[in-house]
Amino acid sequence: MKHAFVRAVLCAALVLPFAAHAHKMWMVPSATVISGDDAWVTVDAAVSNDLYYPDHFPAQLDQLVITAPDGTTVKPENAATGKYRSTFDLAVPQKGTYRLALVNQGLFANYEVDGQKKRWRGKADELKTAIPANAKNVQVSEMSSRVETFVTQGTPSDGALKPTNKGLELVPVTKPNDLMAGEKATFQLLLDGKPAANVKVVAINGATRYRNAQDEMDTNTDKDGKFSFTWPTAGMYWVNASSEDDKASVKEAKQRRLGYTATLEVLPQ
Repeated sequence: MKHAFVRAVLCAALVLPFAAHAHKMWMVPSATVISGDDAWVTVDAAVSNDLYYPDHFPAQLDQLVITAPDGTTVKPENAATGKYRSTFDLAVPQKGTYRLALVNQGLFANYEVDGQKKRWRGKADELKTAIPANAKNVQVSEMSSRVETFVTQGTPSDGALKPTNKGLELVPVTKPNDLMAGEKATFQLLLDGKPAANVKVVAINGATRYRNAQDEMDTNTDKDGKFSFTWPTAGMYWVNASSEDDKASVKEAKQRRLGYTATLEVLPQ
């Protein structure tokens, strides 16, 4: 129950409009571009105030989906969750690009009981029994979020990058593990498989603990859902977008909040 509650809280934070001081959820691999017949990466996952310094909550790994270059789903190894972060190992024997994603979906409700305001977060099948029959002013929102990173063994590939057509998703135009400082990178943002137009996208270089300003870059997607960033320096970048609409999949929910986050490594030239 505790893990379900924490996961729902984190999901709610992910899909709120971006703020420089807000908690940020992320996954960071020990390497994004590797080679060798016995290649592995170790991945940290957390929610924190500073990038990429775990100081708030560990990410929950029960919603982790790892897609191999051939499109199959693979499992992590040595998964563990501590006080401030979760971690797991991943063997990457296949040549090409792996997609690692934390996929969360749930409901958030506000209501009143005997004049007292209450909140609930959980799964759709828990809604009917979670809210008392005498509750008043019930307002339900659906939340959907995806947190990703990418790892490439050898030459980049597209097999793992196909969208699921559910929620906000990133379609790389520039290969996600082929990013260089000083070069322009272009991506496409989809909403339920269709171009997500006029959505704000923010990018922040990591190590924010060691500087006074976030130094975020921001842009908006065009009519085709595409957006671009020219990376000023090398580093691990946190890329985030959020959106709202009335296309909830649960009839009790009148609003849907969606979020997308990726960690992308930009290498020096």
